[in-house]
Amino acid sequence: MIIDDTTLRDGEQTPGVAFTRRERLEIARRLDAIGVQEIEAGIPVMGIEESAMFASIMDLGLKARIIAWNRALIKDVQASVIAGAEAIEISLPLSDIQIETKLGRTREWVLKQIAEVLDYCARYNLYISVGGEDASRAHPDFIEQYVRTIEEHGASRFRFCDTVGVLDPFKTYEMTKRIREVTKLDLEVHTHNDFGMATANALAAVRAGATHVNTTVMGLGERAGNAPLEEIIMAARHVYGMEDEFNTKHLRPLSEYVAQAAGRQMDPQRPVIGEFMFTHESGIHTDGVLKNPKNYEPFDPEELDMTRHLVFGNQSGQHVLEHMLNQEGLHLEKWQLTGLLCEAKKLARKNKAILRNKDVLGLCEKMGLCISA
Repeated sequence: MIIDDTTLRDGEQTPGVAFTRRERLEIARRLDAIGVQEIEAGIPVMGIEESAMFASIMDLGLKARIIAWNRALIKDVQASVIAGAEAIEISLPLSDIQIETKLGRTREWVLKQIAEVLDYCARYNLYISVGGEDASRAHPDFIEQYVRTIEEHGASRFRFCDTVGVLDPFKTYEMTKRIREVTKLDLEVHTHNDFGMATANALAAVRAGATHVNTTVMGLGERAGNAPLEEIIMAARHVYGMEDEFNTKHLRPLSEYVAQAAGRQMDPQRPVIGEFMFTHESGIHTDGVLKNPKNYEPFDPEELDMTRHLVFGNQSGQHVLEHMLNQEGLHLEKWQLTGLLCEAKKLARKNKAILRNKDVLGLCEKMGLCISA
């Protein structure tokens, strides 16, 4: 599975997000350090500043393939070539609703236009990914026509786009499999999260034969966003057992950096990278984790360079209190633990919050408990 991350293009289309030049360069470096194989770095035709930014990313000398995004227009391709692009994405709508109401064109025009642009690209030594915007709402027969056309005119791969996030994993699998059966081109999937299925749909496409997956850090993107980079990598590894060489210890720091640059808060319950992924409160869970972390954790937090936390809350029991004190090299008698448990529950309910080690120690001191090492 090859990841084409589009944080610097689709991710920056999130309302209110605008990365600085320094931030864009740093995000590109960090994506490369994780081992992301491709980075969609921008749209050179947008202007001199965007073109220069793309060129700066190219000059970083990253291992990742750097891709420029384009409409299916020759002037867009020209701007990308001038900016130094060696790989490009060309996008054109495939659904009737977008062809007719967005472009004011016909299916026949779409096929003719993409053929002309690809023929123009032939004069350059470019790696070309051709996207089908809103392909998930396009007629399957027209998708096949489009794929055959781009294959005949020199495309390197086809990007299947669920632009408005209307697919489920079953339909994604069926549509991807049908495309896979009519072409030998590499096949990329671009999923949106409007109904919360971007990750599931992307992985379903991989199961059906897709070779490339579009992601963004933390799922940034238009509306509800795209398939999150961290979810795709870790789910592919642990749900599907795919082998990879991604340096996942950098995922959390990258996400923290992008969150700050985007002016976003990172939800502690965020899948994979959220703090609560490895924070346990309830008595049943903390007891199980103390016996074997695999009882309640899908993977080792060390893979993300994260730390496991056992905390006390309204649903906690005596075992976790004892564990928290033992971490501090302290011990209470059973009768003292019983009293501490009662008071700790009252405090957790009153504050509507979890208690960490320092909070438990403070409560012990307040209760005048005799603590011995």
